[in-house]
Parts: sequence; structure tokens; C-alpha cells
Amino acid sequence: MVTLSEVVASADAWLQPSLFQDYDRAWNGLQVENSGTVTRLAAAVDASMTTIHRAIDAGANLMVVHHGLFWNETRPWTGRRYALLKCLMDHDLAIYSQHLPLDGHPRLGNAAQLATGLGWNAQQPFFYRSGVAIGVQSTLVKPLNRTELGLQLGACLGRPPLLLPGGPTLCQRIGICTGGAGSDLAQAVAEGVDTFITGEGPHWTHALAEDLGVNVFYGGHYATETFGVKALASELGAIFGLPWTFIDHPSGL
Repeated sequence: MVTLSEVVASADAWLQPSLFQDYDRAWNGLQVENSGTVTRLAAAVDASMTTIHRAIDAGANLMVVHHGLFWNETRPWTGRRYALLKCLMDHDLAIYSQHLPLDGHPRLGNAAQLATGLGWNAQQPFFYRSGVAIGVQSTLVKPLNRTELGLQLGACLGRPPLLLPGGPTLCQRIGICTGGAGSDLAQAVAEGVDTFITGEGPHWTHALAEDLGVNVFYGGHYATETFGVKALASELGAIFGLPWTFIDHPSGL
């Protein structure tokens, strides 16, 4: 029998959420417990009514997510909010969430997994938040044309990225920070990259990319953050002998 506490302790030990200064509502760690055992895992980018129902349909009793239940106001517990909580209780489904710790983990993290998917095994810490890296960067031995990089990135993400071509035609020092890091473009440039891959950013970053002389690829917030939950669920599944399922529910953003 695999206990919920064993699974949570292992995930916490790997991801070390106490090292990260995250958003107040991220609430990294176990967000909802179940009756105490785990027989099947589900992984999803977001905890929502849709992904929760799909996890239940898949027979999971622990769902691992990147964006948990508390991003929006959680009071009062009425209407659809009550229905969501009641659904979790009725089906004994636990929710475990990790945000920045699952962005920045050097092996299981979104950025590291995306870089590995692109074939870049030599990765260095990148994009520091309160002294802790939440991304990775790679220096390519052979520079890559940004058109080709866009094609490779699109194949890895399952959707074509948007390119802001503010930098050199050949990309060599490339930084990745998944999710919504576009508004912090200046930080990426200050850390020395000529090309920055993230999920999304505001309109004004188009002009800023030109001013700073950097290429930016926006691959989609959701698409760039499917990697970490898959890697975490796979690792937990392998160690504890648990089957797992990825619940794909793209936002399109």
C-alpha cells in the first residue's frame, strides 16, 4: 500500500518548496488530502472542475498540478466552488500543487524538461527569483538559425511559437523560463542570452525586444508548462509503482 504521506514527502524533498518565494496563492504542496492512500496518479497543468472530473474518470486519487486551487478568491464556499470541493471529497481525490519549484527544478522542471526535449543537455541555472533559479540556459556549440529553432520548438510544444525577431539571426545562448515571464524580458537579457523562450508576454515586449536586441519565442503559457507535471508524475509512478495519466486540457493561451 502506498500512502499519501509517502508520496507527498518524496515530492517535497525533490522540489524543496521552502527555498522559493512564490506567489501568495500558489500554496505549494498538498492542497487537499484524501483518506490516506494512493493507487493512481493524474497530472494536469491546472486544477479545475474539468481536469478534476477527468482525473476521477481516469480512476486517480491523487492529482499533481502546476496551478492549484487558490489562484482566485476561494471564499465563500458556495455555488460552483462548493460543487468542486464536494466533488473532491466525494471521490477521495487529493490535490498536490507545485508552482515555481516545478518551473525551476534542474531535472524535473518545466524549463529543464523543455530544454532536454530540444536536445540541449548542457544546461545552466537561469532567471533568478530571490536568489533561486526558475529557468535554465544553454549555450549551443553550433549556433542555430532562429527559423529552425522555431520549427524545433513548435514540434516540441505541439504548436508553433510566436517569434519576436529582435536579436541575431543565429541563436547561440538561449534562456528558458516557462509560463508568463515575458514582462521580465530585461532580466533575461541582463543574464546574457541572445534568445529567450517563455510562454507569453504583453504587447509592449515586441518593441522592447527590438530595443534590447534579443529574440523572443512565446510558446504559450499552457504549452510550455505541461512538462513538469508529466516528469513529476512519471518519477513518482516509477518509484512507488503507481500508474499515471496526463489530463490534457489546453487553455490556448
